[in-house]
Amino acid sequence: CLCSSENHYLHYMFTALTKEDVLPEYSAVGVVDDRRISDNSNEVPDWIRLILTADDETDALVQLCDSNWYKHQLYTLSNCTKCSELHTFRRIIGCEVEKFPDGTVKSLRAFDEYGFDGEDFITFDSDTLQWIVKSPKAKETKKKWDQQTERNQFIKNYVEKCMDWISTFNNTHENSPDVYISARRAPDDHSKLVLSCLATGFYPRDIEMYIRLNESVLDNQTSSGIRPNANETFQMNTSVEIDINYKGSYDCFVIHSSLTEPVSIEWGKYHHKHTLIVILWWCGSKKKGSNGEL
Repeated sequence: CLCSSENHYLHYMFTALTKEDVLPEYSAVGVVDDRRISDNSNEVPDWIRLILTADDETDALVQLCDSNWYKHQLYTLSNCTKCSELHTFRRIIGCEVEKFPDGTVKSLRAFDEYGFDGEDFITFDSDTLQWIVKSPKAKETKKKWDQQTERNQFIKNYVEKCMDWISTFNNTHENSPDVYISARRAPDDHSKLVLSCLATGFYPRDIEMYIRLNESVLDNQTSSGIRPNANETFQMNTSVEIDINYKGSYDCFVIHSSLTEPVSIEWGKYHHKHTLIVILWWCGSKKKGSNGEL
C-alpha cells in the first residue's frame, strides 16, 4: 500500500508582557498544522464550541482565552503592574496526534505548559490532575492551582478532546488538490522528456503523489517536497525523465485525505502528441524571431 500515517497538531499559544511600549501586552495564536486559526481573541472559536458539552461551559473555558487572566498571572509573578523591565508569561496548550490510513488516531502528546521569563515554569499532569513544578518560583502557584479542581478537570477534558478538535477542524477546512500533468524535452538529452506532476491548493498538508507507467510507480522521481501557498494551502511537484519513444500509459497518482479515493490524471498519446507540437512550434517561432522574420 502506498498510504502512510500523517502527523497533526493543535497548539494554542498565549503570551503576556509587562513592557507594552515595546511589544504587544498580550497575544494569542491558535495553530493547526501550520495554519493559523485564531489571533488575539478573547472568544473561544466556534468550531471548538461544536465539540464542547454543557459541562464544559465553565469559568475555566472563559479563562482559556481571557487576556486579563494572563496579565494578572504575569503581574503577580513579576510583582509589578507597570515595570520598566521586560517580563513574559507564556502558555502553550494542545496536542499532537498520528492518523493512520484506516482512519484510527493515536495520541502522541497532550499538554498544558507555562513559562515565565523564558524558562519552563509549570506543567499539567492530566493523569493525576496535579501541577508539576519546573521552577522553584512555581511552588506557590502549584499549591494554588492544585486546589482548583474544576479548572483542572476542564483542562483534562480539553487535552483529551484535542484529537476530536483536530479532526473537526481538518474535516471542515479540507481542500482537495488540483492536479496537472505536463511534459517538456529534457535539456541535456533530446531523446527524453521530463514528465511533471503538480498538485496544488490542498489542505491538510500531508499528501502522496507518484508518476506511474502502466500503474507501476517509476523509479528516480524528483520531488520539490511539500511547499506552502500564499492562501495557507499547499503544493507539491514531482518529475521524472522518460523515453520520448516509449509506448505506455503514464499517469499522476495522488492520495490525499480530502479525496474519497485516489486521483489518477493520465498523460496519454493525446498529451504526448500536442506537447511535442507546442514545443516544436515554440522553438520554430523563436528561431524565426532571432532572424528578424515575422
